Amino acid sequence: MVSLRFPFLFSQPPNLPRTPKKHHRNASSRQFYATFAAAAACGAAAAAGVAVVSQNHKHPFLQNAVNLLFPNHASPLWGSVSLADGSAPVVESKTGVSFPPVLGNSLQLLGVGLRKKSVLGLKNIDVYAFGVYANGDDLKKWLSEKYGNLSAADLMEADISMTVRLQIVYSKLSIRSVRSAFEESVGSRLQKFGGSDNKELLQSFTSQFKDEYKIPRGSVIDLSRERGYVLKTTIDGKEVGSIQSKLLCRSILDLYIGEDPFDRRAKEDVEANAASILQK
Repeated sequence: MVSLRFPFLFSQPPNLPRTPKKHHRNASSRQFYATFAAAAACGAAAAAGVAVVSQNHKHPFLQNAVNLLFPNHASPLWGSVSLADGSAPVVESKTGVSFPPVLGNSLQLLGVGLRKKSVLGLKNIDVYAFGVYANGDDLKKWLSEKYGNLSAADLMEADISMTVRLQIVYSKLSIRSVRSAFEESVGSRLQKFGGSDNKELLQSFTSQFKDEYKIPRGSVIDLSRERGYVLKTTIDGKEVGSIQSKLLCRSILDLYIGEDPFDRRAKEDVEANAASILQK
């Protein structure tokens, strides 16, 4: 997974050799330098190095090396950017799905991860990549007293704006499957936090995912907790429902940053990066 250990700096592969200022730009020297750069990148960081080079348009010789040795390389595996500049997307390593470092004008990316689903205990399917966002100002206002001791539980309980963005990876996923999965996962959290009498609340949430909605690969679902513990659901930018419930908001966030999250590395990154915001 992409590790978001900053403050606001994503993990980066080892530095690649830079093009000498006085390098002779003839055909043979370009080929030599391209091969050397590619070999160094592969030896030091394998596919990660290739991904970084493929995004670096300031080094055409390195790009030539990638094209020469890896003509069919896939999407970049690393988000070699700083969130401080808010200019470049961050890439989830397994799927190559990218996430903007900022949503709207205020929600900052804290971590990215991957939701997998086991099929008959024999195979894991990559269902969707996700990014967890939070409003930095809200964090400072509501959680400042937790300085140095911030936990995911604090993020789930506090009345702060947060969004979990889901980007569909599995091309055969249907909206009915999404509805069924939430019935199981959110339903178990509602029972865990609020007891067994929450069928109506669960139905209100899952009924938002109507059969008429199509979610091919690349579709985006946003689950947003707004101030006042209002959960707003959007599919590809269209709002499909809004429910005010602290219990439901907590149950949704528990899937991603709770005790048993879908991606533990993502949870750790969210905690570390939220704490770093409070230190600013």
